[in-house]
Amino acid sequence: MSSDRADGLTPQPRIWPPPQPSARRPGSPPLFGYLLDLDDDLAQEIEVRMRFSARQHATARILCADSGACELGSWFETVGDGPGLLLLDGVMALETRVADRVVTELVGAGDLLQPPAPCADDLVQRCTTWRVLDPARLALLDSDFSERVRSWPQLSRALCRRTERRMCDLAALRAICGQPKLEVRLVLLLWHLAGRWGRVEPSGLRLCLPLTHRLLGQLVAAERPSISHALARLSHACIVTGSAGDWHLHGSLEDHLENLIERTPRLSAPEQTGEDAPRRSVRA
Repeated sequence: MSSDRADGLTPQPRIWPPPQPSARRPGSPPLFGYLLDLDDDLAQEIEVRMRFSARQHATARILCADSGACELGSWFETVGDGPGLLLLDGVMALETRVADRVVTELVGAGDLLQPPAPCADDLVQRCTTWRVLDPARLALLDSDFSERVRSWPQLSRALCRRTERRMCDLAALRAICGQPKLEVRLVLLLWHLAGRWGRVEPSGLRLCLPLTHRLLGQLVAAERPSISHALARLSHACIVTGSAGDWHLHGSLEDHLENLIERTPRLSAPEQTGEDAPRRSVRA
């Protein structure tokens, strides 16, 4: 059957979105961006009198990714020996599965993303996937980029510090997950994330991140039902309120830890009433 249309124009094949909607490849606008305009912290690494020249050389291809599962493998291959993919804005989650458990790392603007390094001695199989929580833009820093900015080694050092910052965040998450009480783990995690993504309010901090109960469980090593019960107890104690995308931390971290660790009896589940209350047997 001929594919020609009645108007004489041959239809073009659809390239976006790809046939598999479960893992989309980031789109690539046909433009390059000036990295020093897109990342103020990197621009501050260059002296003002040298910044104009560095700006002309520090260009990078810009990729866009919508919310949902995202396939970065092909772009990591394009990076080659370059620094990696620099997240310019948005929030992404790196999910690592070992056996039947999944742990998650959140990354945001300024983080440098690189493919998981293979380990020949690792006997435990793992699978990593990327998920976009808020629409993101990434700069592709490949080997050509490294060559263009070779005259400004401070940029390479700054990018290395981005990697070290991620390692420090992962170390903090490991320490948080070591807390035996789930409520303590949740509060510490939310305060840790609020330091980067939170906003100060008169009553405490507001954290506008799409943190579902499932995602919180992957961050603090707990099952989703346990997260829901723990959040209900924290809400009853006026420590953490809200829902996915709009969390509120009331008071201070010191008060929270005092209530959770030293005054555990005060933190109890809200009293059930009506049809939700368990039925008690009545003796004659």
